Amino acid sequence: MSDNDHIIEPHTSTLHTRREFLRTSMLGAAVSFSVPVFLQKTFFTLDAMAADSALQTATGKDNTILIVLQLAGGNDGMNTIIPYGDDEYYRARPVIGIPKSNVIKVTDYIGMNPKLPGLKGLYDEGHLALLQGVGYPNPNRSHFRSTEIWQTASDSNVSEPYGWLGRYFDSCCKGADPTVGVAIGNQVPQSFSAADPTGVSFSNPEQYRWMNGDKSGTSEQIYKEMNTPDPTDMRMLDENDGGSIGDLSGAPPENRHCESTLAFLQRTALDAQMSSDKVLEIARKNPARVPYPNSQLADSLSLVGRMIAGGLATRVYYVSQGGYDTHVNETPTHTRLMGELNDALVAFAQDLKSQGNFDRVMLMTFSEFGRRVQQNASNGTDHGAAAPMFVMGGGIKPGLFGKYPSLSTLNAGDLAYNLDFRSVYATILDQWLKAPSKEVLGRQFPLLGIV
Repeated sequence: MSDNDHIIEPHTSTLHTRREFLRTSMLGAAVSFSVPVFLQKTFFTLDAMAADSALQTATGKDNTILIVLQLAGGNDGMNTIIPYGDDEYYRARPVIGIPKSNVIKVTDYIGMNPKLPGLKGLYDEGHLALLQGVGYPNPNRSHFRSTEIWQTASDSNVSEPYGWLGRYFDSCCKGADPTVGVAIGNQVPQSFSAADPTGVSFSNPEQYRWMNGDKSGTSEQIYKEMNTPDPTDMRMLDENDGGSIGDLSGAPPENRHCESTLAFLQRTALDAQMSSDKVLEIARKNPARVPYPNSQLADSLSLVGRMIAGGLATRVYYVSQGGYDTHVNETPTHTRLMGELNDALVAFAQDLKSQGNFDRVMLMTFSEFGRRVQQNASNGTDHGAAAPMFVMGGGIKPGLFGKYPSLSTLNAGDLAYNLDFRSVYATILDQWLKAPSKEVLGRQFPLLGIV
């Protein structure tokens, strides 16, 4: 077996009956505010699964944590994990190809983007897995539809009404404390859409009016520190929220069973059980232990780090980095995004290590699709199919998983996938969150050796 291959072994899981949960309450009375509903941040529930049951029960102090990081817009996987050992790469990309001398080499065939030295360091330390050629059968090149497929874990010809994490909530989280799942951003991720969701909503301070008697302005200042990017990055605020139910071009077709972001947030806001003063208390008591760079992604991860350090009973966090739709003059944009990704993840890893929490956190990246192999006439790349994923954490098994897709044998100009993304989800559910993946995903997928 080569260093570019891992054997995927089939695995079965006990099927549990679908479980329902719904816990209603009002927003905490300690803070009153006025927030535009369509700009709210939404918090959801999730927690640890008992060894003999699908029911999740909250502890928050020692359970594993999953962080889903969406690279919205369609990240160019070929300029992220670069097949520098294949001449076809340079023939297809005479202008935007990364020179061999700049590539951070992983093997004699592939290497990382030169802006990812920190991720290469994590890989060398045994804290990063590279998943190659991830995708699904019959790929769709629409931003909305492909995002929907990834968020719901559906087949490409099936419209699934609920997200893969939402189905997890419904199946496993009856009675769970609704402080244990958090989505950060101006759009609720469709993966959290559930039959019976619950949560509390927050907005950025510039849309959020604090009226809790704190005349010093300390409360609002803390939220600004946690959520507001550097002024030079304010133009990125919308695109960094990532692709979700309501922020992609066009509305969902009416025959699809998915709610609008507005309706979803209006409903889930009524189920709030985590008050904003609780988050403020955690923020005050748990400042970031390491310096974070200035970017929207780094701000989001810094907030996540504070919550983890504060012992919030959270099992799943969801954050986004946008801007990856690089049709024109790709190199400067993609270079900047890779640098922001690298610097934010390195700071986050250092933060978790300083807390002693790195071993119980797994961070998974995904993008709705990769880019086409051939550069276009505008020195950019168009919508493609298969792409790599990163899985980072102190408790994961590192290495290369799957094979890099052939650049000679293409699927209508795209890289052909060899790992189904739902195998990644199944592995996380079964082995990291200790949940019944077959029930959540509808069928059993082969597991990967990343845990």
